[in-house]
Amino acid sequence: MKAIRVRGHVDEQHRLHAQVPATIAPGPIEVSLVIPTEAEDEAGGAWTEGVAREWREDLADPRQDIYTLDDGEPVDGAR
Repeated sequence: MKAIRVRGHVDEQHRLHAQVPATIAPGPIEVSLVIPTEAEDEAGGAWTEGVAREWREDLADPRQDIYTLDDGEPVDGAR
């Protein structure tokens, strides 16, 4: 069995809408739904906003841009 993660939404008529990658062949599938609770959704948003607020100045500082595309080596060793 192969699993992929796809984001979608449920409309007012309780229909699931999602787009799958083109590599998925037409045919039957099994769907599992993970529904975030309201508290989980609020906590995730608060965490994201907090990190963005705390790191705003550091991330905007051009002195933090210490790496370029010319740094390092490719994983496969090719150049």
